[in-house]
Amino acid sequence: MAATTTTDTGKDLAWLCRALKAPSLAAGIDRLAGRAREEGWTHEAFLAACLQREVHARASHGGEARIKAARFPARKTLEDFDFDHQRSLRRDVIAHLGQLDFVAARDNVVFLGPPGTDKTHLSVALGVRACLAGHRVAFATAAQWVDRLGAAHTAGRLQDELRRLGRTPLVVIDEVGYIPFDADAANLFFQLISSRYERASVIMSSNKPFSRWGEV
Repeated sequence: MAATTTTDTGKDLAWLCRALKAPSLAAGIDRLAGRAREEGWTHEAFLAACLQREVHARASHGGEARIKAARFPARKTLEDFDFDHQRSLRRDVIAHLGQLDFVAARDNVVFLGPPGTDKTHLSVALGVRACLAGHRVAFATAAQWVDRLGAAHTAGRLQDELRRLGRTPLVVIDEVGYIPFDADAANLFFQLISSRYERASVIMSSNKPFSRWGEV
């Protein structure tokens, strides 16, 4: 009867990790195995630790990929938001938004305020958190969204583009009203908002109060 050495088993595990395309597990399995032997883990506990490591790594990698795909202008978080600089904001309201219930409910969020009130920071921070939670997000300014939809309209694929965006759980529209739209641009912007109504979430930021949105 042939004996299997620890070295042979380690090589087998390394090969199996590569075959499963589990690089994070491959990098840490020797250390996990050593800890399991020292602490007397059951087979089930060792297997669970291995799977947890790989699942966590894949979730983290997926979140980073979604953040990159969202095209945020910079990476912002709720944790680094300076509430002392914006005392009118209620921490509990922002914390509740950070739970992302509005994404699941397909509700919308609007940040209004004059320039310099960190509206973009909050919009991006919620978008980043949504990415890390497993949601696909797309970010652009209102002018950029209109340019994108205008190009799709010119190419005869506006409805295809709107349907594609409709499959994105969260769209972030920054600087609404910063640049006034002409009639065609306003119509494209309306179609973007209308196509997502009660279907998927939008975060918008604007320096204009709702009473002046007719100027947009």
